[in-house]
Amino acid sequence: MTRHSRLTILCGICFCISACAGKPLMPFPNESAPLALLPAGQQAVIDKRGRFREIACAVLETHGKDQPHYRDCDDALVRIGDEPEGTGEPVDLNPSKRHLKIGFVPGIGWDCLGNWIDEQDRFANDLGPFGYSSFTLKIDGLSGTNNNAKQIRDSIMERVDEIEPASIVLIAHSKGAPDALTAIVSYPEIRQYIAAVVSLAGAIGGSPLAYDVSHGEVRLLRRLLNSGCKEGDGLAIESLKPEVRQAWLLDNRLPGEINYYSLVAYPLPGQVSSVFKFSYNKLSRIDPRNDSKLMFYDQVIPGSTLLGYLNADHMAVVAPLSEKHEFIGDAAVNRNDFPRQAIAEAVMRFVEEDLSKK
Repeated sequence: MTRHSRLTILCGICFCISACAGKPLMPFPNESAPLALLPAGQQAVIDKRGRFREIACAVLETHGKDQPHYRDCDDALVRIGDEPEGTGEPVDLNPSKRHLKIGFVPGIGWDCLGNWIDEQDRFANDLGPFGYSSFTLKIDGLSGTNNNAKQIRDSIMERVDEIEPASIVLIAHSKGAPDALTAIVSYPEIRQYIAAVVSLAGAIGGSPLAYDVSHGEVRLLRRLLNSGCKEGDGLAIESLKPEVRQAWLLDNRLPGEINYYSLVAYPLPGQVSSVFKFSYNKLSRIDPRNDSKLMFYDQVIPGSTLLGYLNADHMAVVAPLSEKHEFIGDAAVNRNDFPRQAIAEAVMRFVEEDLSKK
């Protein structure tokens, strides 16, 4: 069976199932306040969406038009409730003075997508000209958080001869976010090198979908994609159950010497790719404010600085799935266009500015 045929079958299954999904139990209420579902006693979230919007708008208008998938600022970022006003301060778009290094922590199954995305380094080409270097941490896409936390630790310690203290910004997508948080709690020796952790559509509070996906279905996906990705310890789905993630948050205090930021995927109706409509509609029975994999309030790190809400689904914020395969873009991943490069630059510029004030 060819790669094209495998994907056709997979997409066909998703289309058929999604047609049977029910309507959301509640409307899509942008007017409500931003939410973060946290265990009792956790610290409050700092809302700096206004300043992040100022930086993101400046980046999009100055650099974004020369990059793929440009959108204007109001289309890329969703306003939820009473978004704070910006500071009015100028936005510095000169090359970075601090030269922070991005450590990209991929999410569940990332290594299984190797045949569908051709990205050895997620950020080097995009952000290198602005003074930000990067590397991708190699972790098992189908292993649990404890296994991957150890791999994150090892990946950082292998680079200690080439990194400065407090120079790494871990940008962690999906399950990569709890993997990263587990690493910094479990391995104190890496903390001195980490300036910040950014949850990018991070599975901080887990996902209700974890109850419906069996390990056997994950193994089937591996075969359909024919990627050769490793099964690892097979605990990826188990580690994403909401009670597992909430219990971990309750039992583990995040180190105070590291800064935490959250960027939430919050697609407006019509911005979810067809292949993800089934899971989006399923989560919409709880709340339509989901990114097809996670509820919007489960993507926020306790005590973090909230940067904003991205008008894109769970995969569109990070992976150009439609760029390499035209058929995928037309038939399945048809809402994958998003200005990922510009938003990544805005994140790094915000973090650098914020760190300079501490």
